[in-house]
Amino acid sequence: MLNSAEISMLLEATGVSVYMTLVSTLLAYVIGLPVGILLVVCAPGGLKPKTVLHKVLDIVVNITRSIPFLILMLLATPLARAITGKSYGANATIISLTLAAAPFIARLVESSLLEVDRGVIEAAQSMGAGTFAIVKKVLIGEARVSLIVGSTIALGTVLGYTAMSGAIGGGGLGDVAIRYGYSRWDTKILLATVVLLVILMQLIQFAGTKLSRKLDRRLTG
Repeated sequence: MLNSAEISMLLEATGVSVYMTLVSTLLAYVIGLPVGILLVVCAPGGLKPKTVLHKVLDIVVNITRSIPFLILMLLATPLARAITGKSYGANATIISLTLAAAPFIARLVESSLLEVDRGVIEAAQSMGAGTFAIVKKVLIGEARVSLIVGSTIALGTVLGYTAMSGAIGGGGLGDVAIRYGYSRWDTKILLATVVLLVILMQLIQFAGTKLSRKLDRRLTG
């Protein structure tokens, strides 16, 4: 059985993991959402084709997505230290999490927007709608369910990243699992962190599914 100190430690670590996941995902969307939109808008055959810009963004996204998270976290250490004053802990890890999640989110957004029926876009263009209006009301509006599903995937992925960050002092449940569960061979702590991560993942999935079903016109009539 876990004692009160261990329970308190696990609850605090859970809060830190949730904090890192939510803040990192939000910041990653600040970067990834516009990049994903640009990848669609500037693509050949897009609303505003810009071959060079599209190619540059595509290459940057592919390169950053190819770097394993732990290596990216090490590479981002100087930046994290410059911004937060530390190279470890939750706030420093958020920098690495954001950089890792942003290109992934850009691809999720791009994939969602590409699912929008071309006929709907052409109808909006024929009525004189501008690029911004089409992006906001047609692309994002029509792809909102897919975007919500994508955000659920992104949150789950970032939560997994937070657990991995514990290997190099990232904080949260991953840190507790490494320092107290693995290093001290404390099986009950290790299992408790796994259970808590599974619960968090299920909560994210449940909320995402609930919201996407609520917004899906096909299910709501």
